Amino acid sequence: MILDDIIPKTATEEDIASVPRVSKWLVRLFSRYVFRYMRRSFHAVRISRGANARPPSDLPTIVFINHPSWWDPLFCIVIAMKLFPDRKHFAPMDAAALKRYKFFGRLGFFGVQPETMSGARALLRTGRAILSQSNAMLWITPQGRFADPRLRPVRFRPGLGHLVHRTPRCALMPIAIEYPFWEERFPEALARWGEVVIKDGESVKTPEQWTGLLERRLESAQKMLADNCMQRNREVFETLLQGRAGVGGIYDFWRSLGARLRGRPFRAEHGESNP
Repeated sequence: MILDDIIPKTATEEDIASVPRVSKWLVRLFSRYVFRYMRRSFHAVRISRGANARPPSDLPTIVFINHPSWWDPLFCIVIAMKLFPDRKHFAPMDAAALKRYKFFGRLGFFGVQPETMSGARALLRTGRAILSQSNAMLWITPQGRFADPRLRPVRFRPGLGHLVHRTPRCALMPIAIEYPFWEERFPEALARWGEVVIKDGESVKTPEQWTGLLERRLESAQKMLADNCMQRNREVFETLLQGRAGVGGIYDFWRSLGARLRGRPFRAEHGESNP
């Protein structure tokens, strides 16, 4: 591909300068806002217990996610701050949007122009510089557009495969996400890790082969999460944030009054299992 010919093999000083300078205090402040916002909007934010989500601590990590909803970046912030608070987190963002909301740059977002050659170069050059840091995590939605979580086969744009091809050492972690409604008025925000891929040293795989491998890993994680969603079994998930339950208003007032009159505790949840 042309990108292999026009981008240097190693990160340059210009590439390193393009890495956002993250403000720790602003990340903490914005994370608290995101936590409150997610609690108000969902019954719970949960992640599967059944998969190993701990990459080697000395490897930079790429987390690649399916892209079903506007909520995805906020969901990823919850996962990042709850599970990996000591890592440095980065993500690409539409350059035009970043220009309007410059404070996102202090949160670790960097600008790319979607569906352009300059955008692909920005992803590769800045991404490679980020991944030269052993404690960095780069979060990417490689589908490049909103896509229903049931859409098959899963297809990526080529940027991720080229980035992995040009990164000597990294861990690759797929994560599937969905927002189903169960018994409550508010939806669930659910995630499941897929099988982690470790790249340590040079690889004989082409960018296209990396793309195909990672597509299959994410599709497998999406299938397992879909099974969990259909089963509606909360026990297979760890709750990261507990949100809102019940209907509210006069309906829940009468329910709570009836429970007190019968000497029973009031549960806002409609489901029979624990929240």
